[in-house]
Amino acid sequence: MSTRPGENPTVDVHAHILLPALQQLVSEADPEGFGAQQALEVRRNGPESMAASGRMIKERWPQLTDLDRRLADMDAQGVDVQLVSPSPSHFYYFAGPELALQLARAANQAVRDFVDRAPERLNGLGLVPLQHPGLMVEALEHAVLECGLLGVEIGSFAATPGDSERSTVELSDARLEPFWSRAEELGALVFLHPFGCSLDERLDRFYLANTVSQPAENAVALSHLVFSGVLDRHPDLKVLAAHGGGYLPTTLGRSDHAWRVRPEAHGCAEPPSSYLKKLYFDSLVHSATELRALVAAAGPEQVLLGSDYPFDMGSDLPVDEVQAAGLSAEDEDQVLGVNARRLGITAASVLTARTNG
Repeated sequence: MSTRPGENPTVDVHAHILLPALQQLVSEADPEGFGAQQALEVRRNGPESMAASGRMIKERWPQLTDLDRRLADMDAQGVDVQLVSPSPSHFYYFAGPELALQLARAANQAVRDFVDRAPERLNGLGLVPLQHPGLMVEALEHAVLECGLLGVEIGSFAATPGDSERSTVELSDARLEPFWSRAEELGALVFLHPFGCSLDERLDRFYLANTVSQPAENAVALSHLVFSGVLDRHPDLKVLAAHGGGYLPTTLGRSDHAWRVRPEAHGCAEPPSSYLKKLYFDSLVHSATELRALVAAAGPEQVLLGSDYPFDMGSDLPVDEVQAAGLSAEDEDQVLGVNARRLGITAASVLTARTNG
């Protein structure tokens, strides 16, 4: 448990669970689409990384599926509460409308069931079908209002299945406006977590499909949000970006310059860098220097503890890594728990007690 008794609980906002039943459902309902997605992953990652990832998942299967192992690891890390979300491999953005909504509802309920096994230590996020913007509000409401989750997890973009071609849904897509509005109304957290990259085979070696694609996809997706004015139209929207927001937060000088000199880059009301104060970021940047830079750029009130538990590209000691960054005691406390409490991210049992009280 936390080494800070009597203070704010230490909250990890970036932790995943695997849902084998969801994969079985989609593979049986749409074997062609599922097979095509698997083939795409092979092209994107390359055979060497696919083999290494397979070994890693096998080794970490207990952490991904076993509650007792997860709670023991949380105790060892000094984490009081985990906000669990489905592995991004469960996005399945190739699914058609009916199956996509079925998958989202199944994922939402599965996360709820997992949280209910340890509500004093866990809370959760569900899924929405980003490839079908018209269904996202329904899935969001199911996650938040019916399943009692704190919000939903989305990818950085989605390919929309079509009869003859595939189009892309970006986070700037006007069809997402009802979703952003409803998320804002509900106070729901939207957790941005990339999975896959449109650079495809260019990143198929050296594990570039993860090390480069994840921060690049975060930068692209957040730029779509900022430049399109989504954050102007929805000032109370709560968007949390995984992996410290990728390449974006500390490299916004060029974006600000484009906003000043290019008319087509002037879709937001203020310079892009000003929107860091309207976004939230996890602490998972794997570098004390980069974490200090993120806190300096976005502000300590915008950064929250994240581990990417239990994947190998995450952190086994997320609290220690925040403490090693040399932040002030006040800033460190904000990252480890104060900011989570301010956003309403706490154990499910705490929220239930507040509601019943």
